[in-house]
Amino acid sequence: MANEKKEKIIELIGIKREFEDGTVAVDNVDLYVRKGEFITFLGPSGCGKTTTLRMIAGFDKPTEGKILLNGEDISNLPPNMRPINTVFQRYALFPHLNVYDNIAFGLKLKKQKVTYQDENGNEIVKIEKLSKGEIAQKVEKALKMVDLEGFEKRSVATLSGGQQQRVAIARAIVNEPKILLLDEPLGALDLKMRKDMQLELKEMHRKLGITFIYVTHDQEEALTMSDTIVVMKDGVIQQIGTPTDIYNEPKNSFVADFIGESNIFSGTMVGDKKVRFIGYNFDCVDEFEKNEKVDVVVRPEDIFLMDADKGQVKGKIISSIFKGVHYEMVMLVGKTEVVIQDTVERKVGEEVSIIIKPNDIHIMSKEFTSNKYLGYITKKNTVVFGDGEFECDVTQLYPNSFLDDEGYLITAEGEKIDLTDVDVNVEVGLKDIEISDDQEKGGAIGNIISIIYKGDHYQLIVRTDENEEDYVFDTEYTWNVNDRVSIIIPKEKIKLTLKQEIKK
Repeated sequence: MANEKKEKIIELIGIKREFEDGTVAVDNVDLYVRKGEFITFLGPSGCGKTTTLRMIAGFDKPTEGKILLNGEDISNLPPNMRPINTVFQRYALFPHLNVYDNIAFGLKLKKQKVTYQDENGNEIVKIEKLSKGEIAQKVEKALKMVDLEGFEKRSVATLSGGQQQRVAIARAIVNEPKILLLDEPLGALDLKMRKDMQLELKEMHRKLGITFIYVTHDQEEALTMSDTIVVMKDGVIQQIGTPTDIYNEPKNSFVADFIGESNIFSGTMVGDKKVRFIGYNFDCVDEFEKNEKVDVVVRPEDIFLMDADKGQVKGKIISSIFKGVHYEMVMLVGKTEVVIQDTVERKVGEEVSIIIKPNDIHIMSKEFTSNKYLGYITKKNTVVFGDGEFECDVTQLYPNSFLDDEGYLITAEGEKIDLTDVDVNVEVGLKDIEISDDQEKGGAIGNIISIIYKGDHYQLIVRTDENEEDYVFDTEYTWNVNDRVSIIIPKEKIKLTLKQEIKK
């Protein structure tokens, strides 16, 4: 334990960042970064990764929690007092300065303590700027590190995007920081240059031996470069692990869908280490309760194609695309699509079968089995929940009750109850929600923030504006992330229970 403590360079404890408008960008984040580690924050736009990086850098302060550097609290320390430098996606180079002067800019402003001895042998400490020789030596070392020797006098305007990025990195490492923060630094580069720079950055990290904290939304980039990946969603850490762990053992369907390509099926545990999906009982290695509904993840490259009747499950190839190193084929089993990657192509229309080995079947608890909200009944006997108002059947709150002509609920015992403002628990199933692009049609309005394909259907999340309420549901129809939609729930699909007993 002592060694683990010693190797931590940055530690985030209970970090939360809430903005003035009430938006929570980062929520209760706990993690540590080891000295010399290449750690990557990975997630979609708006997941909180850049906000976390900005708090480490000192550009943003946490609302709650603290940030430790080598065990000392630096939460309120300004950026210039931290041994940390940041490289941004926009390089922010000075166009009027050449390569040398861009890299040397910070060094020319830097001051250091220098100790002298006077004629009596007493030590005198002076604050001095770096000499031209010291600056030249440091710039030369940085240029060598980013492979730009001989570029000192070049104008930055004449450099390619990749070369400008190297100058930005050199400017950051010339100050010899203990930690280098990189916020989507390759985002502005084209695909080939980005792949080249990924390898160069990894090699730079090896040579420098300092801690790299990297932010990206590019899964391949994270898998290629990182020692550790932190997957984030909605300001919350979903999983921390090595690239191999994250890819092979995703903790939930979001991670599985976000990292690489996955088949995600709805399944049911039918026995001890046995799971049923796509119409077959497969052996697996994960233990769950019998009859538990689960999500099943199988990577396309882990499915073995066989001739018809020789495998576990039979189907028909409905699509085949050559991807350079393999064919990506889609096999239809009933109404469920199974994506398969193989170096040998099976033609569209061909009857085939597949084998999936137990170790390649990853079982996880379903994140959502139904939507649950707190709501209240209006004087119109509608229910308000999830930033919306919906028609409902209030008689389900009391068995054998009915509504009189004035809208009061009459119990089986003949008691009259006014349900106005009564608090209720609301539950809506995943298959009981529809959406429409007609915003007048539904009871609530929001934007689609997530789409996960699950073999024979899509699972969507629609989030409202006011209180960021989420509606999770399954649909066979295709939509796009960020589509603005209204939520439609038939009244008979809204299940109501009393939050507490009403005083009659």
